[in-house]
Amino acid sequence: MNLREAQDGKEYIISRIETDDEELNAFLFSLGCYSGEAITVVRHLKGGCIVAIKDARYNIDNQLAEAIII
Repeated sequence: MNLREAQDGKEYIISRIETDDEELNAFLFSLGCYSGEAITVVRHLKGGCIVAIKDARYNIDNQLAEAIII
């Protein structure tokens, strides 16, 4: 299941990041988004979603949300 399919307000554990783009992978890692880390979908939006990772909130688009497997 990826983040687009996640329920609002529920905490999940990231199992992996599915991307072949090393730059995208490095960007997500810099946000604290990597395997084993807890992530919460705060709210789904039309073009993406707002997520909480390590006491910070980020607005990510649907492409990023689909790459994060929980």
